[in-house]
Amino acid sequence: MPSDAPKVKVEATRSHGAEIVFYDRRSESREDIAARLAEERGAVVVPSFDDPAVVAGQGTVGLEILEQMPVPPRQVVVPCGGGGLSSGIALACPDSAIVIVEPEGWDDMKRSLEAGEIVPVEPGAPSTLCDALQTPRVAPISFGILQDRRAKALWVSDEEVKAAVRFAWSEHGLVVEPGGAAALAAILAGKVEPVEGTVAVLSGGNIDPELHTRIITEAA
Repeated sequence: MPSDAPKVKVEATRSHGAEIVFYDRRSESREDIAARLAEERGAVVVPSFDDPAVVAGQGTVGLEILEQMPVPPRQVVVPCGGGGLSSGIALACPDSAIVIVEPEGWDDMKRSLEAGEIVPVEPGAPSTLCDALQTPRVAPISFGILQDRRAKALWVSDEEVKAAVRFAWSEHGLVVEPGGAAALAAILAGKVEPVEGTVAVLSGGNIDPELHTRIITEAA
């Protein structure tokens, strides 16, 4: 796990009996570390997004959306890091427009879709509250799916994300982590038109209580 991972995520992982190996997301590769550990221990690496089965599993969010709506949504707005969740939803909801949202400076999927080939995050990318979406390079499988589905991509700032975290709490009583609020942030910031039949995916609540309190009281 990144050394700057939220404490609540670290503690929850340890509660399941996991041994956590921390790394510096700026200078180390989690893929290299995982490969080394797997070789040393005879373990199997389960990628976070670069795997057909993982994409399919995350795509069950799309199936739940279809089950809960009388008709397929016109568009689904999804937070995006490596693209596993958004590509899975894109496959599950073939009749819906897909809009992916990344943190400012970490919009490599957006730039990859625009370039027609995978473009990694530029060196010296700015820090972001969206720790769960800090993926330095997207995978061919997620990129290919989103490219085929002609997904629209955009980015949001930390300030826009914080506004979404506050909105989710004040209006709905939902605790949403910054990365998980990216799609909502794009809608509230006017970057996505919330046409009838729009679904915004809130993809996580792993935020340290201290940070959440600071964000929701910032504008009070």
